[in-house]
Order: sequence, then structure tokens, then C-alpha cells
Amino acid sequence: MLTETMIEDDRWKTANLAALSERAATATLAHLGLDPAQWEVSVLGCDDARIATLNEDFRDKPQPTNVLSWPSEDRAPEAPGATPKAPEPGPDPELGDIAIAFDTCTREASEAGKPLSDHITHLIVHAVLHLLGYDHIRDEDATVMQTIEVEVLGKLGLADPY
Repeated sequence: MLTETMIEDDRWKTANLAALSERAATATLAHLGLDPAQWEVSVLGCDDARIATLNEDFRDKPQPTNVLSWPSEDRAPEAPGATPKAPEPGPDPELGDIAIAFDTCTREASEAGKPLSDHITHLIVHAVLHLLGYDHIRDEDATVMQTIEVEVLGKLGLADPY
């Protein structure tokens, strides 16, 4: 199994976070030509209070956010719009960790008029791409990342979230 899901907020159980995370992470790696069986991703299903603490501790932003990611190593390319170098299989299969907040995700899905499962899937795809070195701070990088997100979600039968 690619993902290991830890549930801190029981509402994630009814949202089926474990299955959605596995499906999204597997689809993302497969789309990029990486064998999902060779990698591990940890996913924490939490609430807004917990993610706000994590956001403050790691990003100096003391407010909740929808999803956070911590790559096991920095894979970001230096040149804007460049593709990150793919990870090499080895003795440590960990790509990194993801935390996702139930309250924020539920609110965002409701505000956008989309199913919660679709929004969760999008956020996990987004976070896995961060683990692989993709980012959206520079416009060129955002274009690359969003294009991949749309392609992966399309393969999963989900609408373009942008």
C-alpha cells in the first residue's frame, strides 16, 4: 500500500480518507511514470485546530489551511517551469508526509459546490505533487503543477478544479 493514513478526527472515517488518499496518490505517481509499489506517503486526517498548529510551527502562519505537505527531501528544480527530478527507488521509500484538515476541506467543497470526495482527491493529488518537488509559487511552476493536477484528475473522472 502506497499510503498510510492516520486519523485524528473521526469525521475523516466517514469521508473515506484512506481510500481516497490511496487512489489519488497512486494515480499521481502512475501518471508521472513512478511505480506506486516502490513508495510510501503518510497522510494525517486532522481538524482545523491541529492543522493551524502545524501551519504555525512549520510555516509561521497561525491559521488553518486545507492541506500541508512535508517532502522527505527537496526535489524542487531551480529553473522556473522545469520538471523536478524524479525520486530514485532505494532503501528509504518515504516520499513525505501530508496533513489535511476536515473543517477547511468541507467548507471549501461546499463553497465550490463540489462533492467533498472530489475536493479531497484534488488536495491529495496536489500534496503528492508537492512531495515530488512541484510547486505553485512562481507562475511557470504553477502552470506545470496545475496541468498535471488536471490530467490526473481527468484520468480519475473528475472535473478540472480550476
